[in-house]
Amino acid sequence: MSSAAVVLIIIVLVVIVALLAAAGTGKLARLDGATYPAALMRSAAAFAAVLTLAAAVASALASLRN
Repeated sequence: MSSAAVVLIIIVLVVIVALLAAAGTGKLARLDGATYPAALMRSAAAFAAVLTLAAAVASALASLRN
């Protein structure tokens, strides 16, 4: 398998995990009594946090590799 394919698979997996985290956060926010806009904002924050964490980990691993 080429390295480009591996990178694309990893990117897809990270986005899926971010979407699952956002969906879970939104559902928990609604169960907590938050309004729909507030739950959406919490979901967006969780989605961004997961993507930021993935980028930071990738950056750290890339710096260790070189």
